Amino acid sequence: MKLTRTPTRRSVLSTGAAALGAAAFVRPGLALANTPANLQLSWLHSVQFGGSYIAASNGYWADEGLDVTLTPGGPNAPVEPPVVSGTALVGISAADYTAAAVAEGAPFKIIAVAMQKNPFAIASLAANPVNSPAGLVGKKIGMSTNNTPVLQALCTLNNVDINEIEIVPTQYDAAPLVSGQVDCLLCWATDLPVAMTIQGVDNVTMLMADHGYSVYSQTYIATEDSIANRRAEIVGLLKGEVRGWNDYQKDTDAAAVLTVDMFPDAGLDLEAQKLQAERQLPLMFSDLTAAEGFGWFTEDGIAQNIETLALLGRQVTPALWDRSLLEEVHAV
Repeated sequence: MKLTRTPTRRSVLSTGAAALGAAAFVRPGLALANTPANLQLSWLHSVQFGGSYIAASNGYWADEGLDVTLTPGGPNAPVEPPVVSGTALVGISAADYTAAAVAEGAPFKIIAVAMQKNPFAIASLAANPVNSPAGLVGKKIGMSTNNTPVLQALCTLNNVDINEIEIVPTQYDAAPLVSGQVDCLLCWATDLPVAMTIQGVDNVTMLMADHGYSVYSQTYIATEDSIANRRAEIVGLLKGEVRGWNDYQKDTDAAAVLTVDMFPDAGLDLEAQKLQAERQLPLMFSDLTAAEGFGWFTEDGIAQNIETLALLGRQVTPALWDRSLLEEVHAV
């Protein structure tokens, strides 16, 4: 069964970004001599991509001789096709999606990792918290049935019998939890829990990555052909990303303000964007990134991903990852 990210997972945050359609953001005033490059985002515009917006706003890509277009994704705009076709130089995806595409013959490589920890989480109310995988036993969990393999992987990793958990198919919304229809939700740590907190609902988030679920998310992908023939452009794009995300780390509130200002018609709520930006920090930055640089990944991390991906039915090898471009980016 193919994993799918529910199209409405951010609707509760009132992004309204669907109004942007396939519109792309291009920083005005860039020199015509700069080389055009398209970065395909994995979802609708929000502070999830705050570092990219900073890179565009501050001219970090112009410094690399690039004129970068940021194209939003969404339920009708998957990442992989434009990257395969060459319409996008680089795409932002996730290791499980990339593994599925490679299994179908796509020539992708994962070249950098933005989210060191996967954002999948179990959200519950503070009055009835789920603090560990074992705590799921006897609970009703609201989720898309498409994500059953994700829950199964978590259970397998933690010796929990999934048959002792009642799966309740729900829309991607906090309402079933708040109303008591379910005991917990399978969601991203950066959206439904944020929405509940903004609405004054006291909640608890159990990050699945803290319990063995190792699947890199918000990963940068490129084709083997692009890596061979447009390597300098990809390195330049990643350099701009690194600078943008390093600025983001220093001031997440500023990143949220920039995001809301940059997309005034998207219906983005500033306070929700600020909290989302803050909660992304521990997913994206770690002792590893402090030592090696933003986007870094290790052989041990790859091995852990391979183990979890196998539980999701995706057989991959270390060859899926290529760190050589990132090594150029961070070279002293």
